[in-house]
Amino acid sequence: MFPATASAALIIATLLDDPRTLAVARWERRAGERPLRAELLNWVAAFADIARLDAAEQLGAPQDLAAARAARPALHSQAAPFCEDDDPRVREAAVAATALLLADPLLASSIPRHAPLVRKLLVTSADSYYRWIARERLAVWGEDVEGLIAAEDERRATLAKAGRVAEDPWDEGNEAAFHWLAEQPVDTAALELPGRRHPDWIATEPAAPPGPAPEEPLAVPGSQPGYPGPWRIARGEERAEWTFTPFVGVGPLHFGMTLKEITEALDEQPTVTSHSPGGGRQQLVYADFAATAIRALFRDDRLGCVAVNALDGPQVRLDDVPLTGCVPSQLEGWLLHLTARPSYSVAGDPVCTDLGLAIRSQRAGDVMLTRPLFLRREWHDLWHSLPQEEWNFV
Repeated sequence: MFPATASAALIIATLLDDPRTLAVARWERRAGERPLRAELLNWVAAFADIARLDAAEQLGAPQDLAAARAARPALHSQAAPFCEDDDPRVREAAVAATALLLADPLLASSIPRHAPLVRKLLVTSADSYYRWIARERLAVWGEDVEGLIAAEDERRATLAKAGRVAEDPWDEGNEAAFHWLAEQPVDTAALELPGRRHPDWIATEPAAPPGPAPEEPLAVPGSQPGYPGPWRIARGEERAEWTFTPFVGVGPLHFGMTLKEITEALDEQPTVTSHSPGGGRQQLVYADFAATAIRALFRDDRLGCVAVNALDGPQVRLDDVPLTGCVPSQLEGWLLHLTARPSYSVAGDPVCTDLGLAIRSQRAGDVMLTRPLFLRREWHDLWHSLPQEEWNFV
């Protein structure tokens, strides 16, 4: 909590009925699309979650926590009407925020009115954070939640088992597990809310570095000026400079873009496009942009992965460190110290799931250079996500 937090919450609450909050988009912290109104209610829920913590758990001054708690009745009066909203995404977010706001003793009389909505909407929600709120609040309100806890444990165990099978290309149940997982509703819970982690959110624990941090990788210097061969490597001054924001985008591209939006952002038409049948129509698989030297890969006609050509693609940087056209082992060693220990694709490519980054190798004559792939979260399983043409790209 900060001195401005309570005031900010009250301002956000007054914006909830603004018609402009009906705009639907993808928001950074949570998966899937939803109205801005739902996302603002999710912020109110996060605020209420922190405000109810004991002072010993709270980051911030006591007076800021007191101001936050004092704002809860006003926030409740603004959020509660949306518990009956026509949009299910807004409705769930409003019930979640309201349930946490009811931790205020002054609102205890409203618990019997809202508890049935918590049981009806949040217990069965696809959002694991909402389910956690339901179990936690119902337990506080004196209800038996052992069955809900057991069901959640079973759900998580089933998903984990199916995930292990789907990631193993040699398991005979691989395809069935992959298709079953694809049919499951997407968990739209945020990975983390400010100041607090919940037991339903599983994060990879960083591995202890195996030794002193290695030197930062360097991009190879490129071919000699005037060299015209087919394996010519662009020099640093010839490459466009891009930055990478994990799970948001790379350079001028943002995940979720359509092909039309990408062509406008690059000011370039694709030289090659590939489609496959799906859902009764041709779905876009990938598009190559020769001038920019990237490949855009799609799912449901939305950008989900960007592969950068090692020879002449943009120099993409993370924390000012180059990722394109480096020696693969050097970049992998640096990433081991920067992130949680990566997983590996069936081709031995390191995949950093906490960054949405995979490092493939691309031939440049007698040497191999890094061909970075920038991924949305649901693309981390390269075996099932990448088309055959990308695996065959050398």
